[in-house]
Amino acid sequence: MDTITLSVADHVATITINRPDVLNAFNDAFSPEFIDTLKGVDKDPDVRVIVITGAGRAFSSGQDLDDLKAKYVPGHVPHLGADLQKRYDPWVKRIRTMDKPVIAAVNGVAAGAGCSLALACDMRIASEHAKFIEVFVNVGLVPDSASTWMLPRLVGLGRAMDLCLTGRPVGAEEALAIGLVNQVVPADDLQAATAKVAKRLASLPGRALALTKRLLNQSMETTMTEQLEAESFAQETAGLTHDHFEGVTAFLEKRTPAFKGS
Repeated sequence: MDTITLSVADHVATITINRPDVLNAFNDAFSPEFIDTLKGVDKDPDVRVIVITGAGRAFSSGQDLDDLKAKYVPGHVPHLGADLQKRYDPWVKRIRTMDKPVIAAVNGVAAGAGCSLALACDMRIASEHAKFIEVFVNVGLVPDSASTWMLPRLVGLGRAMDLCLTGRPVGAEEALAIGLVNQVVPADDLQAATAKVAKRLASLPGRALALTKRLLNQSMETTMTEQLEAESFAQETAGLTHDHFEGVTAFLEKRTPAFKGS
C-alpha cells in the first residue's frame, strides 16, 4: 500500500496513515486503501482492537488540496457530495458499525476530514501536541464525514457550533476538558499509553464489547423503552457466550478469567 502501513501484534491491529511529508493528507489513493484495510482487520479473527494513527508529526490534515490544483480553474464545477459518498462515507460507516473497538492515537494535528476520522473512532488518546480543527469553513465548506453527527454528541451542541462555525484550533488540554478526547499524554508516551488501553480491551470479552458498542451507538437515536428492549436482547445474547460463563466461574474460583472473544 502507498498511503498506509499495517501491523498486527497481541490481537491489536495498528493502521498508520503514512504520508508524513504532507501531514498525512488524504489523496485519491488513500480511501480505497483505507477501506480495504479496515475490512481486512474487521474480518481477521486474530484482531480484537484497532488503532489508527499518523506517521510523523500529524494525525491527518484532511483532504490533500494539492490534488485539486488541476481541477480548480475557471469553469470547474465540483460535485463534492458524490465524492464524499464514494471516498469518505464508507470508512466512517465501517468504523462506527464494526464490532471491534477502534482507538484514534492522535499524535498531532487532526484537521478537516482528519478531525472527522478521529471523531469517528470509539476512543481518542491524544498527544500533548494534538490539535483538532474543523477547518471546513475556511474554504467555504461544511463539516463532513460525520463530524456534524459526532461532534455534538461528544461535546454538546453549543461547543460544536463554536468549533464548526469558527474553525478555530482546539489544543489537547481543551479537547480533554470538553470531552473531545479520553486521555492526553506526553508525546513520547502516546504509543505506550495507547498500547496499554488497546491491550486491556483486547483481553476483555469480545462479544460483550461488540454488543456494548452497538447499544451505546443506537442509544443516541432511541427512546428509553426501545433501549430497554435492546438491552434485554443484547444481554440474552451475551449470557449465552463462552466468555460470560468463563467470567462468572473465574470470579467464583478466584482466578483470572481467560476470555476467548466468543
